[in-house]
Amino acid sequence: SAYFEYTAPIRKLIYTTNAVEGFHRQVRKVTKTKGAFTNDMALLKLVYLATQRIEKKWNAPLQNWGLVVQQLAIKFEGRLELDLATNKTKS
Repeated sequence: SAYFEYTAPIRKLIYTTNAVEGFHRQVRKVTKTKGAFTNDMALLKLVYLATQRIEKKWNAPLQNWGLVVQQLAIKFEGRLELDLATNKTKS
C-alpha cells in the first residue's frame, strides 16, 4: 500500500487529520439518534450546536509538526516550499 511508503510520523498525520470525515462522523453521531426533526430549523440548530462542541476539541497542535513538515519537504522536493527558520510552508 502507498500509505506504508511514508514514515511513521507522516502516516500518523494522515491517519489522524482527516478533518472532513471526522467532522462528518461527529455530526452524524448527534443527528442519527433523532428519528425526525420538526422542521429544518431544528436540524440546523442541532448541527450548529454540534459544530460548536466539535470546534472546542480541535485546538491541539499537531504532534511532531516540525519533523513531519521537514520529511514532507524532503519527500516532495520542489512541490513544498519550507521556511527552515520557522518549519512552516511558504504561502
